Formats: sequence, structure tokens, C-alpha cells
Amino acid sequence: MAYTPIDKSDDYFSILLWTGDGTSGRDITGVGFQPDWVWIKNRDNGSRYHTLNDSVRGVNRQLFSNVANAEETDTGQLQAFISDGFTVGSNANVNENTSGFVSFNWLASNSTASNTNGSITSTVSANTTSGFSIVSYTGTGSTATVGHGLGVTPAMIIVKDRTNGGTSWVVWNKNFSSLTNNYLTLNTQNSTQTFSNYWGTSAPTSSVFGVGSGGLDNNRSSANIIAYCFAEIKGFSKFGSYTGNGSTNGAFVYTGFKPAWVVIKRTDSTSNWTILDNKRYGYNQASVSPREMYTNSADAESNSGRIDIVSNGFKLRSVGTDANGNGNSYVYMAFAENPFVTSTGIPTCAN
Repeated sequence: MAYTPIDKSDDYFSILLWTGDGTSGRDITGVGFQPDWVWIKNRDNGSRYHTLNDSVRGVNRQLFSNVANAEETDTGQLQAFISDGFTVGSNANVNENTSGFVSFNWLASNSTASNTNGSITSTVSANTTSGFSIVSYTGTGSTATVGHGLGVTPAMIIVKDRTNGGTSWVVWNKNFSSLTNNYLTLNTQNSTQTFSNYWGTSAPTSSVFGVGSGGLDNNRSSANIIAYCFAEIKGFSKFGSYTGNGSTNGAFVYTGFKPAWVVIKRTDSTSNWTILDNKRYGYNQASVSPREMYTNSADAESNSGRIDIVSNGFKLRSVGTDANGNGNSYVYMAFAENPFVTSTGIPTCAN
């Protein structure tokens, strides 16, 4: 596909660490841009939820990746998106005194537009350079399509019903064996699930993705729904699959860049959604391995040893079913710290 080379990944995706102080109205800066999607986790306290905010839904409106709760409105959590970051309140999910925090931050367009490409009109904030869009729509309960604004076919879509409690975060991935019937749930350990026409009657295209009928979590009638859509951009993002070997000398997974952020999920049986990154306590076994958290759990971060991060991908270094069970199938999503080769054709150097 055609794409614009991205030489500075952190112009579009960045990771930020800070220590909470318990005050309200605190500006957290250093993101490098005004983010449109901010994912925050208290690293130290295992009772604090993953808190997800975006500019399309608006400030003070939280979703939580580890539970099926409906959207909550809370002025004590994320309070504003600002030019180099965001403002937080005193809520312990985002600013507990003395706790360590991490945020994962994506740039969309800092604006919204109405999209009528699908049979359901959507509101979209899209960045076609980085292959990321935020899509808001209202469910109909009937098979339909929704415009995503990427201009290319997405590789992964994460969807949440904002209105109804008890509705899972449902995930579509380009590596599914059935692109209309399979789905994963971000808030559970479940393996790949199958339901006829869960994603409508045809696979996503460069303009739309499908949603099913019968009260599914991606299209309940009258529900307000949010979707985060990702296209694969060479040198910046990768949505792939691999097979584990159950060895500390595990598979090498080529991404084409030095990863900053990797999420791994087993698809053929239950497992956690494991988040690893290059900011939380360094990386590689020679120093300190990336610490891990789980999208489906409020647990504090823990020591990992799961992967080595290298200039053009990552290598599995642990034995365990969450990331490297022998013969087990996995999907992953990864975003870059550095592209392996820049727009000039010159390889970058890993730090």
C-alpha cells in the first residue's frame, strides 16, 4: 500500500512516565504532541483500572480496558488534552500520590469529521499518515457498515459499547482465520471466539468495517460505540502473528523497526493480553527486561523476561503460555521507537 515514511515515530505515538502527587489540575507534559487517545495505568497499585480517554468522546469520559463497564463521567480523572500532553485530576487511577504511572499516547487529527461511507454515519478523527483513527457511531442492532477514515484497510479494530455495562471490548484482527466471524475480547483471557457474521457479511475495506446483528457488543441498538482502528504502516506499526516454541531461545519476530510498545495475545487458548514497552525499567536480558502489564487485569506491573527488543523486532525469551507456549498461536501489535530504515534509505541505529 502507499504510505508516507515516518522517520520520527514519537511524532505520532509516545510513552510517558510520571509519579503521581494526588493533586487536581496537574499538567502531564512531554508527550510531544496533543494526543487524541490516552491510555493511563497506575504501575504500582493493582486495584487501579486502566483508564482510556479520547478526544472524540471528550474529556472526563473514561473507559477501562480491564472491565466490561459502560463509560463513566468523572472530572477527577483526565481533565484536558493540551499541546504537549494532558491534564489529570486527583483520582488514584491517574494521579495517586507517590505511585508510578505510564501513559500510551496516540495522535489522530486533533479534530473530527462526519463520515458517511458506511450505512451508519460515524464521527471520525483520523491520521492517515500513522494509520490510526478514532470512530464514534450509534449502533442499530442490524447488520451494517461503519466508515473508519483510514483510506486503507485496517489491520486491527478495537470496539467498545459505551452505553451498556457488561459489554466486552471486542477486537478484530487481520490474522483471523475468518475475517467476518472471529473476535477476541480485550478485557478477558478468552481465546478467539466465533459468531456468524460478527463483523457483518464482508471483511473490512479501505473505507468501512462491518458490524453484526442480534445485540452484539459492536452494534447494540441505540448504543453509543467507540472504535479504535489501526492500519499497518511500514516502519511504524505492525500487526502480525507467530507460533511459540516454549523455549528461552524463542522465535524472533520481525517488525521492521525497533519496537517501543508490544502487546501479545494467545489466540488458540486462554491467556492474558501482555503489554511490554521500552520505557518501564529498560529492556533486554542483559540489563533489565521490560516489565509487563495486562490489558485485561488491573494488576500492577511485574517483572517479565518475556522479550528482547532489538533494532528490527523482538525475540521471545520466556517459557509460558501468555507469550511463548510450545506450538501455541499468537497475534501481536507493535509500534516503533525507530524505523529500521528511514525515508532516506539509511538504517537507524538502536540505542
